[in-house]
Amino acid sequence: MDNRAQDDGGRTAGLRSAVVVNPVKVTDLDGLRARVTDTLAGAGWPEPAWFETTVRDPGAGQTRQAVEDGAQLVFVCGGDGTVLSCVNSLVGTDVALAVLPSGTGNLLAANLGLSTDLGTGLQVALERGRRRLDVGEFEGRYFTVMAGMGFDAQMLAATSETTKKRIGWPAYVIGAARHLRDRPMRLEISIDGAPPVRWRARSVLVANVGRLQGGVRLLSEAEPDDGLLDVAILTPRSVHHWLAMGWAVLRRRDRVPRMQVLRGRTVEITSRRPEPRELDGDVIEPGRTLNVRIRPEALWLSVPRPADAPDLSYDAAAVAERGERSAGGTRGE
Repeated sequence: MDNRAQDDGGRTAGLRSAVVVNPVKVTDLDGLRARVTDTLAGAGWPEPAWFETTVRDPGAGQTRQAVEDGAQLVFVCGGDGTVLSCVNSLVGTDVALAVLPSGTGNLLAANLGLSTDLGTGLQVALERGRRRLDVGEFEGRYFTVMAGMGFDAQMLAATSETTKKRIGWPAYVIGAARHLRDRPMRLEISIDGAPPVRWRARSVLVANVGRLQGGVRLLSEAEPDDGLLDVAILTPRSVHHWLAMGWAVLRRRDRVPRMQVLRGRTVEITSRRPEPRELDGDVIEPGRTLNVRIRPEALWLSVPRPADAPDLSYDAAAVAERGERSAGGTRGE
C-alpha cells in the first residue's frame, strides 16, 4: 500500500477519512468534532465522515460502512472495546487505523505512546507513518495487543467505570487487589502443536505487543510484526510473589520472577474449569479454552515516525511536540 494519496497534479493530497466514535467515552462530542475537522482541514484533508457507535453495534458495522464509502483511514475514538470492534472490520483491508485515545485503559494507545492526547493522535495520522501490524485471532475475532485468561480478566471485570473515570488507570490496581489471593488455574498449554505442558498459573497472557494499562511494559521482546505471539505465564502463590513481580516489571528488569515466557505462532490453552477471559482489555465470556493463532501483517496502523522502530511508542514525544505546534497554528488562525 502506498502511504500517500496523490492528486492529479502529483502533489500529496489529503486522505479520505472517517471517525468512529463512542459517544459514551467523550465528554464534549461537539468539541471533539470541531477539533478533528479543523485540524484535518488545516492540513488540506477533506472533512471526515462521522459515525457514532451504539450498544447494539460498538463499532464494527460503522467501520465496514466507512470502508465501503471509500475511507482510506479510519480514526477510532473510544475505549478498548471500540478499538477492538473497529480492528475486526479492518483486518485484511488496505484501510489504515488511527487511534484517537479516549477513556482510561486503551491498550493500543498505550503501546503507541499516545496516552490520552488527542493532538498527538491526530498528528500521527497527518504524518502518515504506517506499519503493517500482526494480529492475534481467537474464534474468528481479532486483537492487536493481547488476549488473557485468569487474573488479568478478573482485574478488568472488577474495575468499575466510575473509578476509572475518577482516578484513571490506577483504578486497575484496586480491581487487582480483590483477586490477589484467588486460587490458581490448572492448565495445559501447547505451543505450535507441541505436546501440552501442565501448569498451575494465576494468569496467562498471549501478547502481540508488550505494554499493559498505564504504559507498563511487561514483555520487553514482544514486537508487533515478528510473526510470533509472546506467552506470559504468571505463577505467583502469595502476595509477596505479586509484589516481587510488580517491582521487577516497574524496574524493567530483564527477568521477572514467577513469570515464564514462551513464543510461537499458535497457542492452545485448556483449563479444567471455565475461567475469565479478555481480548485487548475487553472482558469476554468465560471459557475453558483460549486458542490463538497469529495473522502476520494483517492490519495497517498509523504509528509515530520513524515507522521501523521495534517499539510502537518510539518517538511519540516528538510527534506530540509537532502536534502541539500544529494545534497552536490552527487556534491562531
